[in-house]
Amino acid sequence: MLDGGFIVMLNTRRLLSTALIATAACGLAACGPDNSGDSTGSSTGAPSAVPTVAATGTAAGAAKPAPSGKPSAGTDDGPQGICTHEPLPAGQKWVIPTKGTSATALVYQDVKDECGVNAVQFTPTGAAKTASFAPTAKGHLNSVVVAPKEVDVAGLVKHINECIATPHDNKGSYPCQNNYFRVTLDASGKVVDMFERAES
Repeated sequence: MLDGGFIVMLNTRRLLSTALIATAACGLAACGPDNSGDSTGSSTGAPSAVPTVAATGTAAGAAKPAPSGKPSAGTDDGPQGICTHEPLPAGQKWVIPTKGTSATALVYQDVKDECGVNAVQFTPTGAAKTASFAPTAKGHLNSVVVAPKEVDVAGLVKHINECIATPHDNKGSYPCQNNYFRVTLDASGKVVDMFERAES
């Protein structure tokens, strides 16, 4: 026959064990996923905001960069190459001789600069002008295919007129260039020197 105190102790232990098992079960249920109506398997917390990416590769709702207003590289239609000549000393300027040049006078047009790949190019501008040759005037002919040549006014005028008649001719007295000359004028406006620019 069991002692009454022993029976009470057994019942107490059973109640304690039952309570521990119930607590453990309840704790496991709380730690598991909450499947109450959420078929995505996410937790009950607020879902994190994940931006969707459109076909353009930009996140939806993200601000698009504003256009810069400048063309991209390679689309600039602005001037290219060498577009201006170096400043010349007083009394000098670039000219293009024209028809009518003779042993006594140079007939020419002033020029404006144009862009060139290797060097500035010149375009005639304005009406033709006339300047007398000084008695001691000289010419300097230059080419990339032959050595430079200093000539008197007669040789200079012959070369100028050959190149006006047949531009870029190599069969005359000297190879023709673009007929660009740097002319030096004295205080009275007479030509004292003409220097032809060699052209590649």
